[in-house]
Amino acid sequence: MTMGMTDLLFRGGRAFLAAGAFAEAVLVRDGRIAAAGAEADVARLAAPGCETVDLNGGLLIPGVTDAHMHPVQAGLERAKCDLSEVYGLDAYIARIHEYAASHPGHEWIDGGGWDMSAFPGGLPHRSQLDSLDRPVYLIQRDHHAAWVNTRALELAGITRDTPDPADGRIERDADGTPSGVLHEGAMDLVGLLTPRPTERDLMDALMDAQRHLFSLGITGWQDAIVGSYAGSDDQLPTYVAAAASGRLKARVVGALWWDRARGAEQIPELIERRKSAEGLETFRATSVKIMQDGITENFTAAVIEPYCRCGGTGLSYVDPVLLKEYVAELDRHGFQVHFHAIGERAVRETLDSLEGTDPANRHHIAHLQIVEPSDVPRFARLGVTANLQPLWATHHAQMDELTIPFLGEERSAWQYPFADLLRAGTRFCAGSDWPVSNADPIQGMHVAVNRTEPGGSVHADYPTAQTPFLPGQRLDLDTALTAYTAGSAWINHDDEAGAIAAGNRADLVVLDRDPFAEPQADIWRAKVAMTFVGGEPVYQA
Repeated sequence: MTMGMTDLLFRGGRAFLAAGAFAEAVLVRDGRIAAAGAEADVARLAAPGCETVDLNGGLLIPGVTDAHMHPVQAGLERAKCDLSEVYGLDAYIARIHEYAASHPGHEWIDGGGWDMSAFPGGLPHRSQLDSLDRPVYLIQRDHHAAWVNTRALELAGITRDTPDPADGRIERDADGTPSGVLHEGAMDLVGLLTPRPTERDLMDALMDAQRHLFSLGITGWQDAIVGSYAGSDDQLPTYVAAAASGRLKARVVGALWWDRARGAEQIPELIERRKSAEGLETFRATSVKIMQDGITENFTAAVIEPYCRCGGTGLSYVDPVLLKEYVAELDRHGFQVHFHAIGERAVRETLDSLEGTDPANRHHIAHLQIVEPSDVPRFARLGVTANLQPLWATHHAQMDELTIPFLGEERSAWQYPFADLLRAGTRFCAGSDWPVSNADPIQGMHVAVNRTEPGGSVHADYPTAQTPFLPGQRLDLDTALTAYTAGSAWINHDDEAGAIAAGNRADLVVLDRDPFAEPQADIWRAKVAMTFVGGEPVYQA
């Protein structure tokens, strides 16, 4: 494509404008949408010499905004020992040894991307890494645990006598010896000892992530943790520098990390951090991320009734009474609150904390793995957006072997209740939680519509991968695509994106096929052919 053309005409396929609305052609002028409608009508408005993009029967959609991801961390992991593209103990060990051999000067072997379902009971062991000559620290795919070797435990001084931190757990062998898995807050016991990335490392990670996301049609996102967490460093200076220099071309909102070991005294600091990003065109730090619980697979998700087989009801990281006070004050200061809530008790506690808050701040709750049915109508009543991560709502080993048996039949049926939330009038946004899972929004839409694993995914060959998971909770493609576009742009207060409408920014994505015109079982096959930000091409397949 030539750069700098004033007019750009998209034709030769269809354009998804917004929920339920399509057009034959779209005209872009000076980086904005100028017109959309019948091809003959739109073409007449184009300036002489207008450049044409032939959709070749594909679909033009608004640029996707991912409402919950961690791109800087993803970029760092892609540059380290990245296990996300392989699966199983043998494959992990081979990849780790390859990395160790090719980086002989590195003091640590660190990275991540391993999947709990690859191990019996979801737990790897330190002994599997002890043949390596250096300390090893590998973050689990969902960032709620780390796998370490004996050398790393020794460097951290972790023994059978080391108590669990208040917000985490040291997994132990039968005799009390640490086994090599650190859950939640216990990750920092080793993670903070690993080499710190330089400013250059962080910027390179962000730029690598941006390139990858453009290739998937993602033109904006909300970074769900901007701050120091689980051994990672604060990304705020990196985002501010990237936006100030013009290198950050995507539109990004940073969700400032709420330190769960502190209280309301951190709010003035959050206000100052927000101010540090004021006046930037592509980055704002207007959201605050509160992680209220952990995950079901290690029994740290906050549930109402005890887990089956093992007892316990998980962790509420912030005292629910204090949570309501903190949220009220954040709301008064105009912050959006972005919650992590997995278990049904955490979902209830976050909803309780949002009673009486201002819907104009566009608060949202991410993940929503388990929602007690009586809480479903509260989202619409309180004006709270459901932030969906659809890719997890399938039958795969982690679900069938590490989750359902410990939730029980009734509670398992409350998982990812997308259709129930939709029927109750809930507003949706959507995201991937990358690098916890694949960043590709097409894969997420496929699962939202089919509730089965996309072809080619790491779990695609699991025996029940193509058996729909709670099929009554499926969404239609129109709703799913709208959540990833208009819904997530709205949650980012980006009111010039998310829909192809006159005057909006021309953040656009060309898909190589029209998934609305093909069987819904084939949605996953659609690929991005081109991505535009403000009318300028940033990716071409």
